[in-house]
Amino acid sequence: MAKAENKTRENDGDVAAFIASVEHDGRRNDALELLDMFKSITGEEPKMWGDTIIGFGSYHYKYDSGREGDMCRSGFSPRKQNLSLYVLGCTSESENKAKQRHLLEKLGPHKRGSSCLYVTRLDRIDRGVLAELIAFDIEAMDKKYPR
Repeated sequence: MAKAENKTRENDGDVAAFIASVEHDGRRNDALELLDMFKSITGEEPKMWGDTIIGFGSYHYKYDSGREGDMCRSGFSPRKQNLSLYVLGCTSESENKAKQRHLLEKLGPHKRGSSCLYVTRLDRIDRGVLAELIAFDIEAMDKKYPR
């Protein structure tokens, strides 16, 4: 199967301008805090992925079906309803699931998607646990998808 063209791709969008365009003051401030946190933990510079995702690093994936593509290793999006945090990417190994579950139990109020974590505001969760979760996911991603 040929490499699929993802709708969400890295581009030259201006991260600072995107964050400045976030309408809600609290969401914009949370995005600025997340920007610093992700930069510090990942050691990567932020890049826009699609119109609304701020990503850090990238990886190439290939599924058993033959579908393949590129995506950011980690990142976030300050959406209207919540903050979407792309920090649940490597959950296939059982030890990863157990550690991730332990961190999520300590995080505070959140919802989960397949590879996303949704929180309404940073002041409602434990930022130290979030930092651990980001670092854990990057470590797991590095094992599964070496740079």
